[in-house]
Amino acid sequence: MLTEISIQDFAIIDRLRLSLAPGFNVLTGETGAGKSIIIDALGVLLGGRADSNWVRSGADRARVEGLFALTGLQRELLTPVLEEYGLQEAVEEADELILTREISAAGRSTGRVNGRAVTAAALGAVGQTLVDIHGQTEHLSLLRVRQHIDLLDRYASLSGQRAQVAETVRKVRAVRQELTALRRDERELARRQEMLRYQVDEIEEASLRPGEDVDLAQERVRLVNAQKLMELAEGVYAALYDMGDEQRGALDLLGDAAGQLHSLVKLDPRLADQETTLMAAMDGLALLGRAMRDYRDEIEGNPERLEEVEDRLLLVANLKRKYGDTLEDILAFAQRASAELENIENRSERMEALQAQEGRLLKRLGEQAAALSVARREAGDRMARAVETELAELRMERTQFYVNLERVEDPAGCPIDGARYAFDTTGVDRVEFLISPNPGEPLRPLVKIASGGETSRLMLALKSVLAAGDTVPTLIFDEIDQGIGGRVGEIVGRKLWKLTVANGHADLTHQVICITHLPQIAAYGDAHFNVAKRVHGDRTTTIIRPIEHDERVAELTTMLGAETDLARQTATEMLDSTASLKESLREDRVTA
Repeated sequence: MLTEISIQDFAIIDRLRLSLAPGFNVLTGETGAGKSIIIDALGVLLGGRADSNWVRSGADRARVEGLFALTGLQRELLTPVLEEYGLQEAVEEADELILTREISAAGRSTGRVNGRAVTAAALGAVGQTLVDIHGQTEHLSLLRVRQHIDLLDRYASLSGQRAQVAETVRKVRAVRQELTALRRDERELARRQEMLRYQVDEIEEASLRPGEDVDLAQERVRLVNAQKLMELAEGVYAALYDMGDEQRGALDLLGDAAGQLHSLVKLDPRLADQETTLMAAMDGLALLGRAMRDYRDEIEGNPERLEEVEDRLLLVANLKRKYGDTLEDILAFAQRASAELENIENRSERMEALQAQEGRLLKRLGEQAAALSVARREAGDRMARAVETELAELRMERTQFYVNLERVEDPAGCPIDGARYAFDTTGVDRVEFLISPNPGEPLRPLVKIASGGETSRLMLALKSVLAAGDTVPTLIFDEIDQGIGGRVGEIVGRKLWKLTVANGHADLTHQVICITHLPQIAAYGDAHFNVAKRVHGDRTTTIIRPIEHDERVAELTTMLGAETDLARQTATEMLDSTASLKESLREDRVTA
């Protein structure tokens, strides 16, 4: 929900900070005080058109900032939008979301989500999940036809059936994607098959083994340096056994040392361990000498083997250039190419199997989608009756509401009752809410209905019926009292307040913000704010402040249009009556 909005240098608003309550918030004040400007600022914040005319005269820029508290459900619903615009890190597991919009006097605008700069489109996409504004229809979810099917399904609790349909559709699409790949142009497939065969054969003929390139490189170094290696090995062996020129080897000298140490041990047995150490060293050096002798004898210059090794290394380098940086990459490429080649060579059999699978899936999809359609039609009738009942209470007794379900025939669609219909993950239905406000008028889409108090009441009726399935947490109504009287106003106020009461799911309660001139509506407010216009010098500013108790009575008295004791008594009774009724309704809801 919207917990706070801050507005600076926007139209006639100098600086304004408004902290909102979780329930029903009412804004009242004289006409022209700036109440609707607050709603206009919210519209801009939520991605609406940013016009330099909104910048207060004499200011460099206008700034609007909104602080939203997020429930677990809201974070879940926001996730797809955040992923689409790369904003996951900006929000993460935050319990709050800050939207910011700045408009410069030159007309440039900047939007931010938790400090991250975003486009107006991204700001609007995020805002649409958080707020519905009536008064600027681009923010009203009920006028977005593509969302009607979601609202109907949530109203009818059809998420389980819809999930089954979506899963089957995903399987159909996967099968069709593979079929499309197999049905590509035959000549292209032939060329692809020939190329794959060449690549697989080339790699297989090389008979590669992992690590072979490393072994070959090491062998090449040995072959190129054979003479040098023999000389070095001979040097190590000679140093141990016979240096020549009457120079004795290291082992001979150690033998002398061992004889003398043995004599020492006879005289002082405490040196026995040192004798053992020396004998072990002599054994190790003798072993090293024999190893150097054997290594020397094995080394030989072999030009033919060197040529073979270099040819093999050249072959490996050529394969790496074509198929991968390592031998493992080359072998993995060959495995993938072999699998694709097998699919191409066996495509006829695979296509037959896929076509049969597609037929089975489409039949299942048709059965699932048909059952979902039946459930939607039944729910649509219930919804229509419920909306018409709500409208009747709002003095729109003769208004007709209809949930229209249509299908589009498609030869590639799923079969239902002998025909084939286009489908997507929602099923085969195209859902749209239609209305006829006056007898004799045809049913028309909601978006065609003129704006004003009539549309506001229609939206209120729909919101009341769909409250349990409506996931937009903050609902804003501007001028909902246009064209209605006090008696209907009391009903409107009660329905607006009821939208804020828990309805089986704590995350699906609503925050309602309403601008009104009717005291019957204002009396239902959980929080009441007075909006006033002040002139200081030659500048006009808008101020807003919360009012309670006696100030509310005074405000309602003014709204009644008579500053009399009787009007004050009426205002007091109105507040007491609504408080009592709200408590009763709240207890009834808890009991239910």
